Amino acid sequence: MAKASKKTTRGRAAPRLAKVAAGELVTLLDFVRYAVSRFVETRLAFAHGTTDPVAEAAFLVCEALHLNPEQFELFANARVTAAEGKTILALINARVTTRKPAAYLVNKIYMRGLPFYVDERVIVPRSFIGELLDSHFGGDGEAGSLIDDPIAVERVLDLCTGSGCLAILAAQHFPNAQVDAVDISKGAIEVAARNVADYALEDRVTLHRGDLFAPLGNARYDLIISNPPYVDAEGMASLPPECRAEPNLAFDGGADGLDVVRRILQDAPRYLAPEGGLLCEIGRGRERIDEAFPELPLLWLDTEDSEGEVFWIAAADLG
Repeated sequence: MAKASKKTTRGRAAPRLAKVAAGELVTLLDFVRYAVSRFVETRLAFAHGTTDPVAEAAFLVCEALHLNPEQFELFANARVTAAEGKTILALINARVTTRKPAAYLVNKIYMRGLPFYVDERVIVPRSFIGELLDSHFGGDGEAGSLIDDPIAVERVLDLCTGSGCLAILAAQHFPNAQVDAVDISKGAIEVAARNVADYALEDRVTLHRGDLFAPLGNARYDLIISNPPYVDAEGMASLPPECRAEPNLAFDGGADGLDVVRRILQDAPRYLAPEGGLLCEIGRGRERIDEAFPELPLLWLDTEDSEGEVFWIAAADLG
């Protein structure tokens, strides 16, 4: 059993990091450099809140030292204590040997600068919708705004809420809105409840366990947002180990990746207010969506790090 514990599920020896002698790594930058070298050496995948080894290394170092990521530059050349160094090296070792997303190792992820609790019960949040709420839902006559006035938004629905981060961001962006958040996973609802409580939004964000619209009765919404499962069968077969550590349910969109998206598009008209709309993230599935729904006038939205991975459609255009 001891030997088996040192192997990966595919039978290959787990990577081992050489021991670092006392005094070899001194500053925050030293530990970041060391982590980057190890991450590149072991060919880790980065798609969970950080997109490259440098950002991931800085994230882990800051979390080990109880620093906000924005404080890294301020303390980059500060010396790390021996005890702190051991904590950092343990995180680096865990990231390399387990291939778990860094967010699971520290139970935290940041979205739009805000921290959220995460663990293996939920997918690690990395949706572009949070950015789009800021860039396209400002109102006040702003160019490209998809609503007239955020203050006037009274009801928002977040489908497949996972950790609840998008529901929380929506509650903050639309100060007068009541937000319903739905997920089929019991574990996800438990994690979302913790985050909702952390932001003291229990009176404005209501969590529902169920299958998409099933728990909502006859409610109507000014805005529906969703980051549903959308990975197709080919993509599921080639997921990196980091993604395989996440709930399969949060990825699997069926043979072509559109099983859940089809259901959302079919049922959304019954739950949207006449002037409402749907904001849905589908990853790199734009071509498949356009082929499956050529009659829908989907508006594809870009962000700083994505192009055509989220669409908007007004209730009136859904029929």
